[in-house]
Amino acid sequence: MPVHSFFSLLFLLLLCSRADAFFGHAVIRCQFNSLDDIVYLAQYHFNKMLMLQFNSTLGNYTGYTKRSKEVADTLNNIPTFIKREEKNLKTCQSHASMVFDLLSNPVEPSVRLKSADAAGSKHQRMLICSVHGFYPKHIRVTWQKNGNNVTSDVTSTDELSNGNWLYQIHSYLEFTPKTGEKITCMVEHASLTEPKLYEWDPTVESQRNKFAVGTAGLLLGLVFLVTGLIYFKKKNTGRILVPTS
Repeated sequence: MPVHSFFSLLFLLLLCSRADAFFGHAVIRCQFNSLDDIVYLAQYHFNKMLMLQFNSTLGNYTGYTKRSKEVADTLNNIPTFIKREEKNLKTCQSHASMVFDLLSNPVEPSVRLKSADAAGSKHQRMLICSVHGFYPKHIRVTWQKNGNNVTSDVTSTDELSNGNWLYQIHSYLEFTPKTGEKITCMVEHASLTEPKLYEWDPTVESQRNKFAVGTAGLLLGLVFLVTGLIYFKKKNTGRILVPTS
C-alpha cells in the first residue's frame, strides 16, 4: 500500500479514536493454505484494539467502533481505495505462487561425518552426522554398525531452521573404536529416491587432519618469512655503503 494511503487511513482513524489514544499500528498480511485459498488482510489498531479492517474475502472495509464504522462506509464508497486493495490482493497472490513454486520441490541435504572426543562418556569417541540444507523439514537420520541398526548411545537435535526455508539436523553416536567395525549414518528424506548411507572412514579423516595441519604450518612459515623480509628491509633502509679500497 502506498505511504500516502496508509497515512490517510491513520488520520481518519485518529479522528474517530478515543481522546486518550496514544498508540496505533497497522498489520498487512497474506494468509494462504493453497493457491485457491488466499486472503489479503489490512488491519488498523489503536491501543491494541482493532478499529478497521479490509478483508479481501469480503471485498470491503469493516469498522469495529461506532466512528470507525462510519469511516469504513466512507472508504467503501471511494473506488480508489477499493481498487488499491484489489491490487494488493493480486500482489499477495503473486507472492504466494512464488512461495508454492519454491516449496513444491524438495531440496536434497548435504551430509558430513566427523569424529570428536566424547568428554564425560564411557566411550572414547563420538561420531557427528551433520545434515544441512534440506527441505521439507521432515527427515530421518539413523546409525548402523556392520549393517545393524543402532539406537543406544545416540542423541540428536531437532530439525533446525536456517531462516531461508531450509533446515539442518545433527545426530551424535558415542562409540569405542574397534578394528574392522563399519559405522554408517543413514539419511531418509523426501528428496531421495532411497535412503543414503554415509560410511565413516577414519583414514580419510586422518588425511584431512594432516592436510589441515600441513596447511597451517605452511601459512605460519609464510608469516615468519614475510615478517623477516620486512625487518631486513627496514634495517637496511638508509644504510650507506662505504668503499673499502
